[in-house]
Amino acid sequence: MENIPTLEHIRAAHERIRPFIHRTPVMSSELINAQAGCSIYFKCENFQKTGAFKIRGAHNAVLSLPATKISKGVGTHSSGNHAQALAKVAANVGCKAHIVMPESSPEVKINAVKDYGAEIYFCASTQQAREETLRSVLRDTGVTLIHPYDDYNIIAGQATVAVELIEEVPDLNILMVPVGGGGLLSGTCLAAAYLLPEAIVIAGEPEGADDAFRSLQMGMIHPSIEPNTIADGLLTSLSEKTFGIIQNHVHEIITVSDMEIIRAMRLVWERMKILIEPSAAVPLAAVLKRPGEFSGKRIGLILSGGNVDLGKFKFD
Repeated sequence: MENIPTLEHIRAAHERIRPFIHRTPVMSSELINAQAGCSIYFKCENFQKTGAFKIRGAHNAVLSLPATKISKGVGTHSSGNHAQALAKVAANVGCKAHIVMPESSPEVKINAVKDYGAEIYFCASTQQAREETLRSVLRDTGVTLIHPYDDYNIIAGQATVAVELIEEVPDLNILMVPVGGGGLLSGTCLAAAYLLPEAIVIAGEPEGADDAFRSLQMGMIHPSIEPNTIADGLLTSLSEKTFGIIQNHVHEIITVSDMEIIRAMRLVWERMKILIEPSAAVPLAAVLKRPGEFSGKRIGLILSGGNVDLGKFKFD
C-alpha cells in the first residue's frame, strides 16, 4: 500500500484482522459525564488482546507481507504496546520478532514481550537511539521492519478502532484520541473523514512530550528530543505519513500535565472500575481541562490501552 488508506483499504484490514482481535466494548459513566458536562462513549481498547489497540495494526501489517518475508522475521522499536503486539503476532504466525526497547520501558511491558518469545535489544530513551539501534538490528538480522506508526498498513489497522466506535455510536460530535507517533490518531482521522465527516477529531498530548502540538503549530515535524511524561506510550514523534494525515484532518491538539493525566486515570479506575494506562487517560484529561469546549457534546473517546506498571504506584 503506497497511498493513504481508503475506506476500502480500512474495511479490508478489518476483515483481515477480525479473527485475531477482540471487538472491544463501548462503555460510559454517568458520574464522569456529569463531571465533564458532556456524554462520553469510551472505546475500551484496554480490553484488547495484548492490552492495547496496537495488535490491530501489527496484525494487518504482518499479514499483508508475503510468506517469504514473514518466515525471515520482523523487527521494530517500541516502548511497549507495539512491542507486545508485534511479539504476539510473530508468535501467532510462527516467526521471530526482534524488538528495540528504551531502557525506561515499563517492566510489565518488557516482561510481556519476553513472554511472547521476542528478542529484546535495549537502548537509551531517545528517538535517535531507538532508530539507530533498530537500523543495526535490521542490518544484522535481515528481518522486515514493521514500524510502529510510519506504515499505511499499520494506520489502516488502527483505523478499525474508530470504525467500530462509529458503527456502535453513529451520532458523535467529537472523536478524542491520544497522540504519540500518530498511528491511532491518523487512523481515527481517516475513519471519521470517511464515515462521520461532520464530526471533528481532537487529540490529547502530554505537556512533557508535546511534539505533535508544536508540529501542527509550526507546520512541520518538530521531533521529540527528551520527552518526560508519565504517559510512556506517547514518547515518540510524528512521522511523515502520520503528520500528513493529522495536519489535514485534526481540529486541535490539547496538551495536559502529568498531574491532570493521573487525575483522569484515577477517575476512570474509581468510577468505571477498569484499569487504563496513563497514555489512555490523556484525552479524558483534555476534556476535563477544557469543559466549556465540550459542554453538551457527544464524544467518542478511545481508551488506548491498559498496560499499567503497578510497581510505579504506591498502595497503602
